[in-house]
Amino acid sequence: MTTKQIDYCIELARTLNFSRAAENQFVSQPTFSYQIKLLEEEIGFKLFERSGKGAALTPAGAQFVSFLSGMREDLKRAVEQGQNFSAKYRDSISVSLMVRQAIYFLPEAIRSFSEQMPEVRIVPRFQYENGMDSFLRGDADILFSLREQTRQLSDAVVHNLFESRVYLIASRDDPLADKNLITESDLYGRTLMVGGGSPAALKAVQHRLISSGRIDYFNSADHDTTLTNIAAGRGICLAPGFLNDHSGQFAWIPFDCSERFSCVLCSHKSDARESVSAFIAVLQKLYRDAVAFPL
Repeated sequence: MTTKQIDYCIELARTLNFSRAAENQFVSQPTFSYQIKLLEEEIGFKLFERSGKGAALTPAGAQFVSFLSGMREDLKRAVEQGQNFSAKYRDSISVSLMVRQAIYFLPEAIRSFSEQMPEVRIVPRFQYENGMDSFLRGDADILFSLREQTRQLSDAVVHNLFESRVYLIASRDDPLADKNLITESDLYGRTLMVGGGSPAALKAVQHRLISSGRIDYFNSADHDTTLTNIAAGRGICLAPGFLNDHSGQFAWIPFDCSERFSCVLCSHKSDARESVSAFIAVLQKLYRDAVAFPL
């Protein structure tokens, strides 16, 4: 199946007229009809019913064209991205992270790095659940992770990035939003949302609070669901500071506990590119130089 055949098929499905579709594709009608015939022979079923009035999609053809249209758009974007890349860049570095705010200084790091190496493109990949798998497959060059999740990565180099603490998230009009530090007793009688893929350190804090018997709780599917419930006044939650988008929509108040999250970057041992080391160094410096920035 060629891209021309795909384009011809999509155009015929749109016009349902061989002459008009061939004209729109700037080819003769015999050439156009022959390519449609070749396509049908290749896939093994009829896409169109021919008649004196033109063409009509078969049921199988209608389903096929719907998938084909989406595939053609993806292919078009891939070609455009490739053209953009080849015109400006000689290399790229893909960075996998669970959510945009996980590496708060990522946009600044990209700007700074582009001044050093303008020929290298940084490509963020937001993969909430399968970032580790993507890294292990080699689809990502750098992975943002928690140190506890890297113990089985024998073929990776782990780079320290920052330490993040536990925060209470509450709505801005919650009485707890006026506090500078939240203690366990502040949460007595409140409803705490738990779950949603919480890291081990956070689960330990949640378990300790629930074990007190003085805090209600319910499970939340993920972080976005939790934030929606907080906005709706259904509860409060504890979260790692690296999930804070600093938008000001919610109050993030430090919680009094010793647990911390060691946030790291992973690169492949086999990847000796100077650009990868340079970009990681840029990120490390930004976090190292951050003064009084809440993490």
